[in-house]
Parts: sequence; structure tokens; C-alpha cells
Amino acid sequence: MLFLDPILRRALLLVLGMTWALSARAEKLLIIASALVPENTVSVKELADIYIMKKQNWSNGIKVIPVNREVASTEREEFSKEIFNLSPQQLSDYWNRLRFQGKLPPSVQTSDQAVLNFVRSIPGAIGYIRANQLSKDEKDVKILLQLP
Repeated sequence: MLFLDPILRRALLLVLGMTWALSARAEKLLIIASALVPENTVSVKELADIYIMKKQNWSNGIKVIPVNREVASTEREEFSKEIFNLSPQQLSDYWNRLRFQGKLPPSVQTSDQAVLNFVRSIPGAIGYIRANQLSKDEKDVKILLQLP
């Protein structure tokens, strides 16, 4: 690769980068929750209610603690489109309005591993990660839903 024409080298790197980005997007999103959450599934409607702060407690009374990825992440973009058919920025605007009512928006983590660690350690937590980030023998979180 060191001896390739600079234009050809850039084109090759661009193709490799696009391939990597597309393969990351091909991984499905998993909706995961703390092992202490009593539910074993969640509907898209319930998930939407959780993330717009309408559903605040699980069936056993534990407080629901949603966690998001950062606004610029592809995971957040896909989640926002799939659940709300809105952009992450439109949802951020909604949560900013809630702030003025004294309600805190979901916490934000900057990686799938950070979301996974958050959900593992906070009773009642719920979040989303790429399917390839969860080990087969994970016992500290539950998969409640898989998004296409």
C-alpha cells in the first residue's frame, strides 16, 4: 500500500472506511435492561413511553432509568428513527423542553460498552447497544427487544 498512487490509496481507504461503517450499521440494536428489571420483553410503544418519560417505574416499582448514546452516534440515530421516527436532534429538543419542567432527560453514554456497564450497575436501567457487543453468557443484563 505504501507504493500506491496517492489518489488510489485515498480511494482504497475510503472504500475500506465505508465498508466498516456499513458493517457496523448492519448489526442489530438490542434493547437491554438491568437483570433486576422484572419484565422479560418490552414493546416499541412501551420503549417510546420510557424514553419520553411517560413510563417511570417497572412493574415491581423499581424506577426506570433510561440511557442514551450521544446525539451524533449512529446507534442513537437508528434508535430514534426506529422508535420515534424522529432525528436525535428532534428528540434532544423534546428533552430540553422537559428540562424546563424540572424533568431530567435520559443519561448519555459515549459507547456501547459504557451503556452496557451503566445498565449492569444501575437497577432499573435500560439502554441499547449493538448486538455484537453482548457476550453469549452475559448474566448481568436482559435482552428485552431486538430492533431491525
